[in-house]
Parts: sequence; structure tokens; C-alpha cells
Amino acid sequence: MKRVIATATALAAGASTAGAGGVDKTGQSILVIFEKGSYAELSFGIIQPSVSGSAIPALGGFSSGSLAETYFSIGAAYKTELRDGLDLAVIIDQPFGADVSYPTGTNYFAQGSKAKLDATAVTGLLKYRMPNNISVFGGLRYELMRARASVPFVAGYTAVGATDAGFGYTIGAAFEKPEIALRVVLTYNSAIKHELDTVEFGVLNSVTEIKSPQSLNLEFQTGIAKDTLLFGSVRWVDWTEFKVDPPNYPPPSPIVSYESDTISYALGLGRRFNETWSAAVTLGYEKPVGGFASNLGPTDGYKSIGLGATYTKDNMKVTGGIRYVDIGDAQTTLNDVTAAANFSGNSAVALGVKVGWSF
Repeated sequence: MKRVIATATALAAGASTAGAGGVDKTGQSILVIFEKGSYAELSFGIIQPSVSGSAIPALGGFSSGSLAETYFSIGAAYKTELRDGLDLAVIIDQPFGADVSYPTGTNYFAQGSKAKLDATAVTGLLKYRMPNNISVFGGLRYELMRARASVPFVAGYTAVGATDAGFGYTIGAAFEKPEIALRVVLTYNSAIKHELDTVEFGVLNSVTEIKSPQSLNLEFQTGIAKDTLLFGSVRWVDWTEFKVDPPNYPPPSPIVSYESDTISYALGLGRRFNETWSAAVTLGYEKPVGGFASNLGPTDGYKSIGLGATYTKDNMKVTGGIRYVDIGDAQTTLNDVTAAANFSGNSAVALGVKVGWSF
């Protein structure tokens, strides 16, 4: 059952959360702290989205072309047991990010617009396991963020934000019943405030405030038959508190903002075939929230399916995963009142590999 669990968690992380609400990239899972003994892992992912739409007839009806760039994800983690009942984990991930580039030569009103946001976080956690199968954990998160944008259809606007560092925290609790592979984990991640020194229009110096959103993860698993595991998660993210709105960006709307929070769901089944191979399948869903989407993030909700397999040899395990995401339809606006473009029929494919060592 242990190796089935490994496949399930690696699939969820290795194939990323491509297409999730806002600019979510990793889901901020902390499950590595439940590995036995000392453990280290590296993960790599590539996400290939295909997102395009068309302007309304009043704006020419032109196609936007594909605007979502392929991006890569890298992560690492280390976990060790400090003493009986007390564990330490260090997690490096890229929790949030976006890379948008509208092609030129399309006559679409937003042609040539670009935006990029990167965030890298290092999280240190301590977990204390009590005799009653309950454990509590918590720690600090150090996060680096940078952003830049070029929006020629809005008065030729440009902004380049320098890298800023901020601190937040993570706390949570878990209940485990090892004899049936049962584990339920609740994790809260605080918001992190960033103040990016920004140059707007190439000459104006300002400060752009961006807040990484707070979130709540509920992750669970349980054995349902010999060598078979049911697992899943529910993730809430406070996207209404996230916006990119430099001081000199023209109204009426920020560069990026979200009208509603999101709740993402995942449910999967893992199966061990023998001492070497195990596999898992997972389904994902995020309900569309409606309203207008940002021109630099024209998506709303998703459905997904993922497949993964783990090969185990001695103290090493290698997991590969693939995830297909059916991205929800969205409308954008230029005046916060009427639609400017419609985006539909979009998707993403995510591939991930994770290598772990126990020692």
C-alpha cells in the first residue's frame, strides 16, 4: 500500500495543476512530510496550454491566436526524522505563475500584449505526531515574486517589476490510521504580501502591491481493497484578494484581477500491481465562476483526467504522469460592462516526472 500512496501523490504533483483557478501552478501540497524516515525528491513538469478566442463582431471578430506560452515547473523537497514523533521537511516549489503572449499580425485588439509572473517559494515545516494518530505541523514560507507586462492596446502601457521577497506561514493537522492507509490532512497557507519596485511606461517609478492568496487544502486517502487506494483533495484559494494593479495603469480594471474565489476538486484511484510497478488515475474539476475574465487570463474553471505510473527499485522510485485539462470557456471585457471577446474549446497537457530517494 505504501507504494500505491507514492504513485497517487506523485501523480498529483508531477503533472501539476495546469488550468487551475487564478495563476495556481502546484497546489502547494505538503504531503512529503509524511514520508517514512529520511527522503529526498526532485520533480520536473512541462505544461503546454492552448488558449485562443475571437473578438466580438463590433471589434472586428478577429481571432486572438494562441496566447498561452508553454512553461516549465521544477520542485524539490527533503524530509527527515529529527527524533521519534518529530519530523522536518523543506519544500521548494513554484506555487504561482503566468506567461501570456498574444501574437502580432492578427488584427485582434490585444495583439502584442504580454505578461509574465513568477513566484518561487521555500517552505520549512515541523510536524509533531501525537500518540492518538493525530499530528500537527507548521512552519514559515519564504517567497520571491516578480512580474512584468506590456499592454499596447491600453495607452501603450508597460510595466517591469523587480523581484520582491515576502514571508508567510503554513499550519495544519492530520489524522492517520496506518492499518487501512487512512490519512486526512488539512493545511492552511497564509497570504504573502509583495511590494515590487516598478518602472511604468519606461520612465515612471512606482511600487506595485501583489498579494499571494491565502489557501486551504484538504487532502485524503484510504485503502478500499488489497493494494488499492482511494485518494483526493479539495483546494480553496482566495483569488478575490489577488490583483496586479500598478499605480499608473489606466482604469477601469487592474491588469489582472478575479471576481470570485475558486474551489478545485480531485479524486483518484491507485493500484499496486507488484513490488516494482504501481499506477493511478485521477479526475479533476473546478466549477466556472462566471463574470468577465482578465484579457491576460481568459479561462474559467476546468475538467481534467490524469494518469501516472511508478517504478520502484531498491531505495529509489520514479513516477511519470500526464494530465489533460479541458479549460472552461470565458469572456473578456474592455469596459467591465459588455463582452469584448469569447474564448472556448481550449485545453492544456501537462507532463511530469518525479524521482525520490529513501535513505
